[in-house]
Amino acid sequence: MRCPFCGNEETQVKDSRPSEDNSAIRRRRFCPGCGARFTTFERVQLREISIIKKSGRRVPFDRDKLARSVMVAMRKRPVEPDRAERMISGIVRRLESMGESEIPSDVVGEMVMEGLASLDSVAYIRYASVYRNFREAKDFETFVGRLAGVDGGD
Repeated sequence: MRCPFCGNEETQVKDSRPSEDNSAIRRRRFCPGCGARFTTFERVQLREISIIKKSGRRVPFDRDKLARSVMVAMRKRPVEPDRAERMISGIVRRLESMGESEIPSDVVGEMVMEGLASLDSVAYIRYASVYRNFREAKDFETFVGRLAGVDGGD
């Protein structure tokens, strides 16, 4: 593993253990070149998945991009990071177990919406506003009104 600080190709593993949700191996590493310490995560990848965008373009599935979009929606919300990580790992496992090598982006978006709805309603609405391309305040009002009707609100 290359050192992210100095580029040295020879780093040493000092400690390995499963991640909190057992979906990866967490490795603490040391660079003898510059003395830096850093952490890497090793995950099993069952198959290469491509995402088919709405434009028809195909891009490789990127777990980190999925995690970033979830974290943006949950910014400053009272959700424990490990719950979000478990949700993301669950989505990845579901995508891999579908048996398809190409998956439409809206399938991933709906999985994220479903996961966020169970974690935090504000994060769910934030994500929906981007995913469903809200253009004005009325779009939020309509969406939240439907949520209130589903949840048994006014």
